Amino acid sequence: MYQVITGQQAAALIPDGSTVACSGFIGSCCAEYVMACIEDYFLETNHPAGLTYSHSGGIGDRGKRGATHFAHEGLVKRAICGHYDLCTGLQTLVDNNKIEAYLMPQGTLSQLYREIGSGHPGVITKVGLETFVDPRLEGGKCNASTTEDLIEVVTLGGEEYLWYKPFPITVGIIRGTSIDENGNLTVEKEITINDQLVIAQAVKHCGGVVIAQVERIVSNGALNPRDVLVPGNLIDYAVVAPPEMHTQDFASNTYNAALAHEYRVPLKTLPPMPMSERKIIARRSAFELVFNGVTNLGLGIPEGVSSVAVEEGVSQQIIMSVECGHTGGIPVSGLGFGGCYNAEYTTDMTRQFDFYDGGGLDISYLGAAEVDSHGNVNVSKFKKTVGPGGFINIAQSTKNMVFCGTLTAGGLKTSVKDGRLIIEQEGRSKKFVKQVQQVTFSGDYAREHGQNVLYITERAVFRLTDEGVALVEIAPGIDLQTQVLDQIEFPVIVSPMLKEMDARIFRPEKMELKLKERTKSSREKL
Repeated sequence: MYQVITGQQAAALIPDGSTVACSGFIGSCCAEYVMACIEDYFLETNHPAGLTYSHSGGIGDRGKRGATHFAHEGLVKRAICGHYDLCTGLQTLVDNNKIEAYLMPQGTLSQLYREIGSGHPGVITKVGLETFVDPRLEGGKCNASTTEDLIEVVTLGGEEYLWYKPFPITVGIIRGTSIDENGNLTVEKEITINDQLVIAQAVKHCGGVVIAQVERIVSNGALNPRDVLVPGNLIDYAVVAPPEMHTQDFASNTYNAALAHEYRVPLKTLPPMPMSERKIIARRSAFELVFNGVTNLGLGIPEGVSSVAVEEGVSQQIIMSVECGHTGGIPVSGLGFGGCYNAEYTTDMTRQFDFYDGGGLDISYLGAAEVDSHGNVNVSKFKKTVGPGGFINIAQSTKNMVFCGTLTAGGLKTSVKDGRLIIEQEGRSKKFVKQVQQVTFSGDYAREHGQNVLYITERAVFRLTDEGVALVEIAPGIDLQTQVLDQIEFPVIVSPMLKEMDARIFRPEKMELKLKERTKSSREKL
């Protein structure tokens, strides 16, 4: 039987040297109160100390919430995560070489929690081959302090795989909405179903303790057993959080019942995007949508594709999905990313990545911070360590990939006049570079495995070919030499069939978008 304790008592329970895994995706399912109490207790007592800390999805708001509560020298000695950019304090420790730090693909780390709980010898997968998590490149190690190999190349049946090795997890910090008197946990007000169950199972296999942050305690019999996510036999302690420390996500302090799927919202209430370079990219990207195709959208510019689909009246003709478990509906953007309006199916993040890894997506749209002549994409490391999140799982497993981003960055200003794109101020930084700082997506791997890859910017569209990156479309009003080729650090193949981007993209009215027909070969070539 579990015990109800305070946040401070929860912090005092954690032994020095423990491995702590936390549920969470940005702000959803994040046990913010317990994490804050651990920080306060450490600052008062210097305990717990020497922790190994782990989360799969990025947890934080680029401020003081989330995993940044663990960002103190002495509190954490090692981190094994899928993303650091949202927890800037922890990111700073990593970049200053103050702690050992690893990055793994978000979906694979979530699956690794499950395999640890099952007593299996880790995860063996092709996900990550020829990217920076491949030990022949960086092995997911983030700094000079990090030396142990947690990932190994293995050969099975003559094919190469990556073996993500298991590690003991002794404390699990998870979050739900309600817990009954027997410890059964539900998530009816949460906007995602995260790693709660797989973390709890991993901890119990390792002989540790599970602490659940909840909104309320209810009587036995109040919960439908079909709604229980984590059974009471897996939970040792519960902490009832104050409402201000148990917000639904980090985007708002108010509860949005629509994101908990209590009702569906009329799509016409969702405002259209204003015309900008982001909308231009989203509009051009929307031309690749497949009728009834299963689609994934990444954080940032790719989110705009769903807005364009709604504006064009075709959102009901495609199947949107979100990596943390939603299928159908319209994904939320910003710090609410992970949530979804009008979802038709919701599962946990681990099983969603199982589906993605198995090739279940028809097309995916992800960001591109850097692209090089090999078609490699970097989203995981710049002047600071960022991490891949779910990018590697999605990009490597989707047959038809669209990478979205502006051609230059840092001060870029554009406008549209009379159906023509105007570059009012060029960005200070070129994003198509000689060599990416880190390989988050391998162009060579994509070619070897027959992926169809586009790179869509506001002024030009490129395709990955056997010969390299080829320019295939240019925006009306754009000068080929000065505004495209001169803004790229490597020689680009200019297609002899170079054409203008569809004029409808640059006009204010609806494009009357028609989706591509889904055929038996739609996953093979768009």
